Amino acid sequence: MPRKSSDRTVTENRKARHLYHILETYEAGIALRGTEVKSLRAGRANLQDSFARVENGELMLYNMHISPYEQGNIFNHEPKRTRKLLMHKHEINRLLGQTREKGLTLIPLKVYFKNGKAKVALALAKGKRVHDKRQDIAARDARREVERALKDRQYR
Repeated sequence: MPRKSSDRTVTENRKARHLYHILETYEAGIALRGTEVKSLRAGRANLQDSFARVENGELMLYNMHISPYEQGNIFNHEPKRTRKLLMHKHEINRLLGQTREKGLTLIPLKVYFKNGKAKVALALAKGKRVHDKRQDIAARDARREVERALKDRQYR
């Protein structure tokens, strides 16, 4: 019997879509240590203030907090250590070029398990200005009002 593909989200960076224009998304694997995997499976991770950067031809993830595993004793990991992300070389080179030239940044959107392996959804993003955020809030409120009006109209 074939195994089902199980995508289980561990954590999401919900603020990312508010603070950045998301241009492209990529999937990358994460090089983890044993107790980090157990903590992730328990859902004990945080992507707040985390970012990725290309260094020496490798993609690195900074400031991702994975809480120490409770039964890990002396084998536990450092919670905010820099973690290597696993992508193809040509994808890393492409990201390097875009982040250098266009002033874009790499932001992790979510961490999840796919077929038993930990993955990160990375976004190539550009920071929003204050007026962009205000426009997004106004558009969201207008959409909400339209939906409310249509809903009231249907029930009358």
